[in-house]
Amino acid sequence: GYGLWPKVIMALLIIYFPVTSAFFDGLMATPRGMLDLARVMNGQPWRIMAHIRIPAGLPGLASGLKLAAVYAPIGAIIGEWVGASQGLGYLMLLANGRAKTDLMFAALIVIVIITLSLHASVDRLCRVLARRMQFDA
Repeated sequence: GYGLWPKVIMALLIIYFPVTSAFFDGLMATPRGMLDLARVMNGQPWRIMAHIRIPAGLPGLASGLKLAAVYAPIGAIIGEWVGASQGLGYLMLLANGRAKTDLMFAALIVIVIITLSLHASVDRLCRVLARRMQFDA
């Protein structure tokens, strides 16, 4: 379809599983001793989740967000291939149809620069939050 939403939905579909899987792995990697201590002290399940599991899972979430920073532009480009009238994906299709290899590679270089910038920004944000929240990302 046309507009912004098909691209956003495609990007979300592509990043959902890597982020969810990485965060779930982080939640499951909670140190057993911390969970046992919380249970011995009669910790409520929601408090154990909020105060032990989620903070322990944040490095996994940070890892998933770094993956999402790389996958999201790919999803947006795929969304543009499926019926857009503007954007880098549309430009690549147009260049391919007209055998303009230089234009196609120029669009590809722009996509790589955007993706690397997005990844560096997310990595920087995760490092700042890791220092603030005292977990290793």
